[in-house]
Amino acid sequence: MSKCILTLDQLKQMVKNRHIEHWYRALEQLLPEYDINTPHRVAHFIAQCAHESGSFAFIEENLNYRAASLMNTFKKYFPTPELAQQYERKPQMIANRVYANRMGNGDEASGDGWRYRGRGLIQLTGKDNYTFFAGSLGIPVEEAADYLATFEGAAQSACFFWEQNKLNRFADVNDVKGLTRAINGGFIGLEDRIKHTNHALHVMGL
Repeated sequence: MSKCILTLDQLKQMVKNRHIEHWYRALEQLLPEYDINTPHRVAHFIAQCAHESGSFAFIEENLNYRAASLMNTFKKYFPTPELAQQYERKPQMIANRVYANRMGNGDEASGDGWRYRGRGLIQLTGKDNYTFFAGSLGIPVEEAADYLATFEGAAQSACFFWEQNKLNRFADVNDVKGLTRAINGGFIGLEDRIKHTNHALHVMGL
């Protein structure tokens, strides 16, 4: 297997995080495994992960919403103030309602929404995606949630997402907008992603 071309010093320049040595140890092993193995690919991968995770600080979806925010963000699921207030600041209940009966999850009472909430540097969400990821590693889906809470698991899920969606094709031609659309479904945070990418490309000597 090829050697990782990213150095610890380069990662420290790209991402300000107090656990950066732990993240580097995980990425050093994983990036070559997933063919994130050129300066452009590494720069774009780290930049997108840095944006998605707040510089590798948030590897689990934050669902601690106020009632007003629930109505703004999840209007379909919280159409009235009364309903939103019942769920306010109750992340587990919110996840179970918002993610019920989709992405392979069971109904609200199943608890799947919370069990398979977004985790990882590029968040993996829903039982189907967890199952697919677990299958690629040869582990039961129940173990995937615990693994995603580790440095290696959070990083590997992002590498897995990158590979499954063939994102190197965008990185190879410096297409930040294409990458953003593939990851986000739109262009949310594009300006910040571009800023991260330009910095990462500079650090990689490009």
